[in-house]
Amino acid sequence: MLLLCATGLAAQNTPEAYQLYNKDGKKVSYKKMVRSLRDADVILFGEYHNNPIAHWLQLEIADDLEGYDLGMEMFETDEQDALDRFMADSLTVEQLDSTVGGLWPNFHTDYLPLLQQARRNDAAVYATNTPRAYARMVFQRGFVVLQSLPAEQQAELPPLPPPYDAELPGYRAMLGPDNGMGGHSGENFPKAQAIKDATMGWFIAKNARAGRTLLHINGSYHSDGFEGIGWYIRRYKPQLRVVTITTLEQSQTDDLIDENRGKADFTILVPENMTKTY
Repeated sequence: MLLLCATGLAAQNTPEAYQLYNKDGKKVSYKKMVRSLRDADVILFGEYHNNPIAHWLQLEIADDLEGYDLGMEMFETDEQDALDRFMADSLTVEQLDSTVGGLWPNFHTDYLPLLQQARRNDAAVYATNTPRAYARMVFQRGFVVLQSLPAEQQAELPPLPPPYDAELPGYRAMLGPDNGMGGHSGENFPKAQAIKDATMGWFIAKNARAGRTLLHINGSYHSDGFEGIGWYIRRYKPQLRVVTITTLEQSQTDDLIDENRGKADFTILVPENMTKTY
C-alpha cells in the first residue's frame, strides 16, 4: 500500500508558477532571457495588471539589468513633475495620490515596490501615458482635435498628428462585434488606443539613454504582436533595439498553444488559476 501511494504521488505533476517561452514557442531559461534583455535599449514588459508573477519578475529583471531606467503606463505625462518629486522623496504616497488624481488601486502591492527599487538604483522614472482627458477627446472627435490644444499641452503628446495604421490587427479587432473592449464602435475607438501607444512610444524614444536599458511597464495589449508601442518606437527612433515580453495564462504551462505563439520575444506563461492581486 505504501509503495502504491508513493508511486501515485510521483506521477503527479509538480505545480509550476510560470514557464518562459521564446517567440517560436520554445522553452527558455530565465538566465537566457536576461542575457537578451541586457542587450536591449528598450524592454516592453507587457503585463496582466493583476498578475503577481509578472510583477515579481519585473522586480527580478530590474535587479538583473546592468543599469536601467523605468517607464510606466501607470503615470500620465502631465504627472511627471509629481512623479519626480515622489522619487526625490519630497512627496509621500498619500500626497502623490492626491496630486495625480488617484493612483491605480493596486499601486501599493504592484507598483510602489518598483518605484522604491528604482530609487535605490538611481534609475530615472518616466511617466509615459497620454493624459486621460486627451484620449477621451480623441475618442469623441479624432486626432484633429488635439491640434487645437495650447502648445504647453501639446508638449505632453507626441508630434501631431501621430502616424496611424487602421489596418494593424490590434486596432482592426477593436472595430469587430466581439472586440471585448466594452462594446464601443466607430473609427475613433482604436484611435483613442493609438494615441496612448503613440504617446508611450514617443516618450520612450525621447528618454532612452545610451548605455542604459529603459524598462517600460505596460498592459500586454499595448505591445503584443509587436504592434502598439513597439510600432510607434520603430517610427520615432528605429535604431533602438526593442525586446518585448508578454504575460499569458493557460490551464497548463508545459506547452505554449499555437494561438499564443509569436506575441512577443518572450512569453511568461502562468497557470490561469494563479492568485490575482485584485
